[in-house]
Amino acid sequence: MTPSPSAPGSHVASRLGLTERVFAGAKSRKLLRTVEAGLQTVEENLAVELHVSDALADATSRYLYEAGGKRVRPMLAMLTAQLGEGINRAVVDAATALELTHLGSLYHDDVMDGADVRRGVPSAQQVWGNNVAILTGDLLFSRASQLMARNGERAIQLQADTFERLVLGQMHETVGPQSDDDPVAFYLQVLADKTGSLIATAAQAGVIFAHGPEEYAEAMVVFGEKAGVAFQLLDDVIDLSADPDETGKVPGTDLRAGVPTMPYLLLGERTDAASVDLRARIDSGVARIADGADPALLDDALAELREHEATSGTLDLAARWSNDAIAALAPLPDGAVRDALTRFARAVADRSS
Repeated sequence: MTPSPSAPGSHVASRLGLTERVFAGAKSRKLLRTVEAGLQTVEENLAVELHVSDALADATSRYLYEAGGKRVRPMLAMLTAQLGEGINRAVVDAATALELTHLGSLYHDDVMDGADVRRGVPSAQQVWGNNVAILTGDLLFSRASQLMARNGERAIQLQADTFERLVLGQMHETVGPQSDDDPVAFYLQVLADKTGSLIATAAQAGVIFAHGPEEYAEAMVVFGEKAGVAFQLLDDVIDLSADPDETGKVPGTDLRAGVPTMPYLLLGERTDAASVDLRARIDSGVARIADGADPALLDDALAELREHEATSGTLDLAARWSNDAIAALAPLPDGAVRDALTRFARAVADRSS
């Protein structure tokens, strides 16, 4: 029997308070209503595009969608469309396609990371197995491409370029840095490819398909990628959360699966005895888990990492990428849209989240 996801939305989104923080203040209320109306249309679009006549494919495709989500990428597209002629069908289709692309990537990520939980429910491969989960991701990518194609050649190229970066980012993360690579720089590039590229495309798409100025679209590429990296760096910290209700995942899911995160990498740059010992215990635990040991054996080490300076250093790094994203907004006119984008960049890296 297929379990029914019941998560009411993203707890991470609640922690970040994105809606309240991005659209704070009286000047943003009208903008918020416009963006919310666009997002409602995207949700309706998603429900249609996720329907498949085959019963199994319909259930698997809708599974993670029905478990909730932050809808960060559609929100950005709705917001940046205000730099042009506003929300139209092309903007909605592009935003829907990019959310489908993001959703498809989650199915693949969970298989590759061996994740048991996603958005507060068992991951798709825990329910249907790896093969069906991977094929579901492929199906969603197909639907996204069909939808983007409605917007013409530029949209097709934008989708193809973004998908290529997503694949390269996943490939590089899987293989890991080579001997002459700096691990931190390598990881930042992985984040730029896996997370930043899709957020950048969403921010760019809103301008492009609302027929906004090209210089604004170019600024959104830089803004989105920088903000996306900041977003993922904070997610690396949230991954260490002691409360799975806040993340929808088991604490330390990535590290338990042997996927390095920024706190772990920064820990490796330290030479003091306590840091070296902690890194060794994490490495030993990951190896034992890979051999079939109980993942709980890393609980104590991950709790130490959560309080370590390497984790606070990750927050500092997220803040720097956030500031770079804000600097990229310089070509935009002053006003509610630029203010909201500035608050977005701050929110995704705010240490108080």
